[in-house]
This record gives sequence, structure tokens and C-alpha cells, in this order.
Amino acid sequence: MNKLFGNEIRSDFPIFKFDKEKKLQTAFLDSAASAQKPQVVIDTLNNVYSNEYANIHRGAYKLSLEATSAYEHAREIIANFLHTSSPDTIVFTHGATEGLNLLAHSFGELLNTGDNILLSVLEHHSNMVPWQLLSQRRNVGINYVDVKDDGSLDFADLIKKLDTYKPKLLSITHISNAFGCVNPIAEICEEAHKRGCLVLVDAAQSVSHLPIDVEKLDLDFLVFSGHKIYGPNGIGVLYGKRELLQKLPPFFGGGDMIEQVTLNGTTYAEPPQRFEAGTPAIAEAIALGSAIEYVQKLGLENISAYEDELFKKAWEMLKKEAGVILYGPANNGEKQSSIISFNLEGIHPFDFGTVADDFNVQIRVGHHCAMPAMERFNISATARLSLAVYSDLADIEQLIEAIRYAKKIFK
Repeated sequence: MNKLFGNEIRSDFPIFKFDKEKKLQTAFLDSAASAQKPQVVIDTLNNVYSNEYANIHRGAYKLSLEATSAYEHAREIIANFLHTSSPDTIVFTHGATEGLNLLAHSFGELLNTGDNILLSVLEHHSNMVPWQLLSQRRNVGINYVDVKDDGSLDFADLIKKLDTYKPKLLSITHISNAFGCVNPIAEICEEAHKRGCLVLVDAAQSVSHLPIDVEKLDLDFLVFSGHKIYGPNGIGVLYGKRELLQKLPPFFGGGDMIEQVTLNGTTYAEPPQRFEAGTPAIAEAIALGSAIEYVQKLGLENISAYEDELFKKAWEMLKKEAGVILYGPANNGEKQSSIISFNLEGIHPFDFGTVADDFNVQIRVGHHCAMPAMERFNISATARLSLAVYSDLADIEQLIEAIRYAKKIFK
């Protein structure tokens, strides 16, 4: 396996240290919920707040001008990372959830009664609830693409529902946070665009694992959260084609998103400023730029190759353990990435999560904010491990030890 990652890279992340009491390394297997932060991101945050902080865009003094330059440079870093030709297509948000709500509100304002939105049953609640609220507000229809029994997207059902409901927008996850299914975004975009349907991709789970070229894929919109790609909390990104962003009305009103305000009305700034009302998360945006540069230095192709290899080893190790039930398309040799959901026969996921913690293994348990996906497979919850650049085989071995111990005490 690539020596650049796993245990070799942990010195970049100050949270990882040997637990002298338990004599076990920290096996953090919950990066799909939120990734740990490398020192370079922590240093960037600290430096901005300690030495370079000022409000941006409106100051005539040097400190404000420098902060503005650093903030806008972060936008350029992210534009380069997503392979968009214009930084003006990058809107800073507080996270993927805000980006999805922004689009459900602003794009929703362009819809008429009887128009349709298409989702999938795999979606995180953040990519369901905003559209359901829109449906109640504007009498817009919502339909859902089903998945196969192995958790992969039912492509035939996608085509059928594109043809039947003629949706204005398909909003779909790239990698399912519940089961690790990887949706074929290029093919999805092609089929949707053939039928005049725009495509919004929730890349919260994929952006730290797979290279994404928004222009090559011809994506209309994309969202992700900074904290899942080794950046700070409270910052995220909405990408949108410039011509589409220009059509959207603002989501929030306030300072810095206006062109002119009078007592009789307001005109709005051009994107992206139109969607960044108020004082933004300045230090967090700059630190997200540092996180993206860190990932670019490692190389997403290298990260993806390493994590794929580790995923396969983890899957095979879990598959060999009696009483372990694995979920996802990898059961049939299909593409699955970075996430493994599983259950132990006769043991509730929450009980196992407590046992795992005693082995210094951190996993996620529950429905993972994907209750319709859980219902599709007639389960209420799973245990979920998720991989990152600092994950290694020793983490999986500790998890296996916890599984074996849990089976002994709960038998």
C-alpha cells in the first residue's frame, strides 16, 4: 500500500497520538461525519485570527485589503480544485446543508405549480427536507429514483422517472453517506441533460475521495462541506454555472450582497456576492483553501487509489467474520467507496459502538440521516466505518478485535 498515507501521514494531524493508558492508537473511522484537521489548517486559522483578521470587501485600510485578498484567493483555490474556469462560480456557504437550502429556495422561486424535482432514496436528509419544504411552499412535485437490492442506483428507474415526470432538476448524491454507493455522475448528467433536466450533485462525501471536474462532467450545481475535506467547520461551497447563478434570486438579504439599496427597493450584486450576505466565515474560508491545497499536494488520484485498496482489505476482513452483515454494492463486486455499513447479528449498533470505543475505535452508529434509505433495506440503523487519508490497516484490525469481543459478551 502507498506509504504516503495511513500511519505515515498521521504526524500531520495533531489529534493522533498513542493512548498510553489503553496502549492502542486512535482508530478514527468516522471521517464521513467529519474529518480530522491537519496542522496546516489549524495554523492557518490561528494565524488569521492572531495576525491577519479584519472584515473584508469594505475596508480601505491595509489589514482589510489583505484579508479580502486572502479570502478571494481561497475562492480561486477551490475553483481550480473543481476545475471551473471562473472563481465567480464559487459561492461560500456554511456547508453543504446551507448550499442545498439555498438552491431549494432560490431555484425553487423559478418553478411553477406542477413542476417536478427528482431525488433518490439514497439521499441524506439535507438533500430531501429542503425540497420537501419547497414542495409544501410552492406545490412542486417530488419523485424518487429507487435503488437495487445491493444499494446501487437503479439506472433504469432513473431513465423511467426522467421520462415520466420531466423534472426541472435532479438533485443526487455522488457517494451515499449511508452505504458508500458511488453514483455514475457522468452518465446521469448526460441522460438528464438530454431531457432538459438540470443536475445538482451533493458531493459532501465524494469531494475528499474522488477527483471532480465540474466542467468536464457538465454539472449545473454542486455542493460540499469544508469539514469533510480536512477543513474547518462552518464553511462550505456551492458551485453553479455562471449563467444559472445569475438567474437565481438571493437567499439571504443583508450587507455585501447588494448593488444599491433605496427606501423604495434594492438591486443585487452579481454572483457570487449575491449569495454571501453579511460578514462571512473569513478565517474558515481561508483555512478551507489551505485544506484544499493540502489535498492537492497529496493528489486526489493517489488518495483514491490508497483508499480503494484499504477499502477492499477492510471489506474482506469484515466479510470473513462470522455474524457480520455487510451492506452495499461491494457485495456484488460493484463500485463502493470509503464507507462500509454493517451490522452484527443479535447486537444493536449502539451497543457495538460503545464496545468499539473501549478499543479506541470511533465509528458512527444510527440511521446516518438517511432514514428512507434505511427503510428501503428494512433496517433501522447500522454501524458505519469511513476511511480517510490517515486510515490504515491497524484501524481495521482494532475494529475486528472490538467485533470479536462484542460477540463474546453479547452472545
